[in-house]
Amino acid sequence: MRAVEEQVVQPCPQCGVEIRGDRRFTVWCAACDWNVDPQGPDRRKQGRLERRRRRMAQRYGERLLEDLAGAAGRPERERPGRSAAGVLAYTVALLVHGVTLALFAGGLWFVIGGWGGFGMVAGLFLLGVAVTLRPRLNRLPAGAHTVSRTAAPELYALVDEVAVALGTRGVDVIVLDGQPNASVTHLGVRRRVLTLGLPLWEVLSPQERIALLGHEFGHFTHGDTRHGMVVGTAYGSLTTWHYYLSPIERPSGAEYVVNLFYFVPRWLITGVVLLLDLLTTRASQRSEYLADAAAARVGSSEAAAGLMDQLLVAESIETTLYREVNARRMRGSARVSAQDAEGLWEALATHLRSVPESEHERRRRVSARRGHSVDATHPPTHLRRTLLLRLPPTPASVTADAGRTGRLAAELADPRAAVALELVRDGVDA
Repeated sequence: MRAVEEQVVQPCPQCGVEIRGDRRFTVWCAACDWNVDPQGPDRRKQGRLERRRRRMAQRYGERLLEDLAGAAGRPERERPGRSAAGVLAYTVALLVHGVTLALFAGGLWFVIGGWGGFGMVAGLFLLGVAVTLRPRLNRLPAGAHTVSRTAAPELYALVDEVAVALGTRGVDVIVLDGQPNASVTHLGVRRRVLTLGLPLWEVLSPQERIALLGHEFGHFTHGDTRHGMVVGTAYGSLTTWHYYLSPIERPSGAEYVVNLFYFVPRWLITGVVLLLDLLTTRASQRSEYLADAAAARVGSSEAAAGLMDQLLVAESIETTLYREVNARRMRGSARVSAQDAEGLWEALATHLRSVPESEHERRRRVSARRGHSVDATHPPTHLRRTLLLRLPPTPASVTADAGRTGRLAAELADPRAAVALELVRDGVDA
């Protein structure tokens, strides 16, 4: 009954075609694209570096789509070797780390040589900068909701099955958090960690979840120079440099001089970042496309395309989560309890299941207009979905029947409740 009450029927103001839509979402015309993007391009403040990265992602994404779609229909088998661009990227990254090492060595020299004098001040300053810029290996954040193999054997079995199907090994740790995202990375040198954001996991179908796992393990299978240990930590050091050298907003007279002094080194740092982007973007985006092909291989082409659709409505996931969390926070209780967080994931999943196909299609068209992507390093999402649809349909090699789905839900009941309580207690940023 509610769905009938939400329906709206009207003529298109632009072409006159009858429009049938759901008033909970943007009403638009599929015939002429009237009101398809009422907000217009994303006007959030972006720096020059971010804008250049997004333009590069769009350009490379379009080129790679054509290359991979014509790769005999099996792009996942074309594992790239070490390219000249990759070697040069490693060289640049090592030079970045060399600067950090030089600062550390210089700091030691000043401290030892100027012991007891002014030289120690300069030495301690250089050592402090070097320590800040040092390569940092990943570590689990404090308070992370980890799930062990003994507590979730079915989840680890599913993850291992997906990994084996893609020719790689599983993970050592699984972490659940409240972000509408998922990722894989290394802890230290060898340990692997999989992070599953419950706002995304809970709105996916069982096969879409397998496709999500396939995409993440596809990164281990095909590699990604940009997120490797050497280049990835160099990006971290450069980001720290860029932060240190950021111009002071609304500067006074003296601060204006400082901004001028920072200009040249900041320009050099930006240039090195863009050089690394230029050297790694093609390989990084190729890795994303191949990870999508891996998602189709284990979860099915249909499930992988459905995953892309959910990524396109990620903004709706965030908005619904924000609304549900804050509604529970406003119930009036002085102290948030587990009861206040009950039903959070069910409400989120119910809303996302009610999103009509017309809204998914509108989001696809908006994505094509704006070049929507998960971030500035990913190919635009609509291009990723287009590649999946242009490749030969692939059946699932890993499946989740009702029994397995039920066991997974039982295993994750406690950590699901813990993450929900944490979100309601701490709130969600709009």
